[in-house]
Amino acid sequence: MGIPSERDVWIQRKTNSFLIPSPAEDEKKLRAQQFSQEGIRAGIKAAAIAAVVSAVPTLIAVRKIPWAKANLNHTAQALIISGASIAAYFITVDRTVLESARRNSRAQLDKNV
Repeated sequence: MGIPSERDVWIQRKTNSFLIPSPAEDEKKLRAQQFSQEGIRAGIKAAAIAAVVSAVPTLIAVRKIPWAKANLNHTAQALIISGASIAAYFITVDRTVLESARRNSRAQLDKNV
């Protein structure tokens, strides 16, 4: 409804293209989607483990160590735990996707040779 934006025109132009993608492009797109899903699953597992591994010592330290009790409020505790989880997630996703791409390129190379 209303006046079409440049984005709408671009999408229509892109979908009405006369170029037909090859089956190899569809296969590449499917593999890329599978690799990213695999990376996301591994990242979520790593983030959950990192959250538990960082939460236990942080919460124990806040209750037992006088310096931590005086200086680490709830926000600091949450930042410590979430920082570890976020780092674990992104590092694991990156490593998993790169390993999948490396494995795929080796398979393509072996298939062509």
